[in-house]
Amino acid sequence: MASGAVDAAAEGVAALGISAGGGGGDDWAKPSAPLRRNLGLLSDDQVELAKMLLNQGQGHLFEHWPELGVDDDNKKTFFDQVRRLHSSYPGGLASYIQNAKKLLADSKAGQNPYDGFTPSIPSGEVLTFGDDNFLSFEAAGVKEARNAIFVLVAGGLGERLGYKGIKVALPRETTTGKCFLQHYIESILALQEASCKLEGECHTKIPFVIMTSDDTNALTIKLLESNSYFGMEPSQVKILKQEKVACLADNDARLALDPNDKYKIQTKPHGHGDVHSLLYSSGLLEQWKSTGRKWVLFFQDTNGLLFNAISSALGVSATKGYNVNSLAVPRKAKEAIGGITKLTHVDGRTMVINVEYNQLDPLLRATGHPDGDANSETGYSPYPGNINQLILELGPYIEELKKTHGAISEFVNPKYTDSTKTAFKSSTRLECMMQDYPKTLPPTAKVGFTVMDTWLAYAPVKNNPEDAAKVPKGNPFHSATSGEMAIYRANSLILRKAGAQISDLVISTFNGQEVEVWPRITWSPRWGLTFKDVQQKVHGNSSVSQRSVLVINGQNIIIDGLSLDGALIVNSIDEAEVKVTGHVENKGWTIRHVDHKDTSEKEETRIRGFKFEKVEQLEVNYTEPGKHCLSS
Repeated sequence: MASGAVDAAAEGVAALGISAGGGGGDDWAKPSAPLRRNLGLLSDDQVELAKMLLNQGQGHLFEHWPELGVDDDNKKTFFDQVRRLHSSYPGGLASYIQNAKKLLADSKAGQNPYDGFTPSIPSGEVLTFGDDNFLSFEAAGVKEARNAIFVLVAGGLGERLGYKGIKVALPRETTTGKCFLQHYIESILALQEASCKLEGECHTKIPFVIMTSDDTNALTIKLLESNSYFGMEPSQVKILKQEKVACLADNDARLALDPNDKYKIQTKPHGHGDVHSLLYSSGLLEQWKSTGRKWVLFFQDTNGLLFNAISSALGVSATKGYNVNSLAVPRKAKEAIGGITKLTHVDGRTMVINVEYNQLDPLLRATGHPDGDANSETGYSPYPGNINQLILELGPYIEELKKTHGAISEFVNPKYTDSTKTAFKSSTRLECMMQDYPKTLPPTAKVGFTVMDTWLAYAPVKNNPEDAAKVPKGNPFHSATSGEMAIYRANSLILRKAGAQISDLVISTFNGQEVEVWPRITWSPRWGLTFKDVQQKVHGNSSVSQRSVLVINGQNIIIDGLSLDGALIVNSIDEAEVKVTGHVENKGWTIRHVDHKDTSEKEETRIRGFKFEKVEQLEVNYTEPGKHCLSS
């Protein structure tokens, strides 16, 4: 366990007036006879934890304990778990229980977390893909990338998607089969290389942190090691594992015991907000600052378009001097995505944070906006859609964490049995979210946002086929089906903007979801890291038909006057410069529908609802240095 969290937990015990060593007899244990009978079993440290639990009204945890000599190993294991829960929470387990009592009381009373706040439109940068402003920010971002750290929050399994593995192991798209984690690492390496080239001689390695959980830790490490870290040096990668938090059985914040084990406290995930306390307690932030790092970029596990937006958003942070920059997309009024909002309290406090869509509309109506969350003359809400990707300036981030130890504003969401709110249907727990970091910032903090087109920057994969098929018409599916098709749409539109003729989409339905099907175009990050890169590599009057597949694997491949109607895969080494021209036509790949209930197919195929039948293709490999030309 990281020392910062342990120190904070120790302070939490000290604050209760409990001295180390278990002195003062055993009168303190009178409220719990079963515990008192077992004190001889406990070490000094365990005695202190037991005192803390009784002090916090948790005597019920010992009610079923038999006399000394029975189940003694289980009792010791119980305190091992208590120690872990205590040391992994800022301020310790006593702080967790006290915070829970307050939040549960607020929840029962129907307390509005936004009481006293007035919303207003925050300031930020709205980018238009491909214009001079966008290119300028992209160039600035590539330059800054060598001073960046990337942090991936990857604590979740793919069960909600209908996939049993870890989400980052899912194929981002099935044309190449590259998983999300491979794409992220290759994108970071491409940024590292491009940024260093601008410096001349540069040996900077961009640090990459992955926050895992008990569910994903071993599988993430296995995925990395079995694939040689996808080309990244293992020393660049740091794994930080988050612990779960104790479940709460009732409004008095009594900790819930596991229904299947009376010596185990039930636990659930605390949320991705834990990433801040883990970074604080790891000591990594200070190390990075000492080596000249300036930015920390946080991102989530299954947005396959994210790196289309990273360079320009980082450029905005550097150019505008933002301490906090939230990536966002245009948002229709009342759309089911949180809105980035400036809130001003009657006491003068201000913050720029995400307000959930179901809270934003009533908040606006209650503060002098009779239309609530309404579209402006642009056709979109003035409160842009939050996509949970953050860029923080490292120096101010460290200073803030020194004050908070990484503790993030929490919430609780109990499911009550009835309107009296006296009992829960099942145990609950406190939760926190990564994007709530700005809630504790001083008014002087420079907090902004960067808005980019949804088609370019945002296509998360989080819904299973059944849930996606129930999404109201016109709303995004956010499924494996829509996520993959969004990659082909984005790449097609990028090539079109670069001057290529890309055939229009067709509409097809897979797993009950009506989606746009564009040519299946994909490239390695080193080929098209920025739009300027793509512009420099697409020449002449090139065209790609709707049924085509185009895969570009290599840094120096020039598309010049290519006419493609079929499937073409071009692979080349860095030392080869390849010109792809002329007419390429073959039977190509066909798309076959797959039923999501068809257990003869792999899970990652079933959740998409389609697979490719590779009927005919042209695949060319350039393994020798020098200039080459592929022509019909």
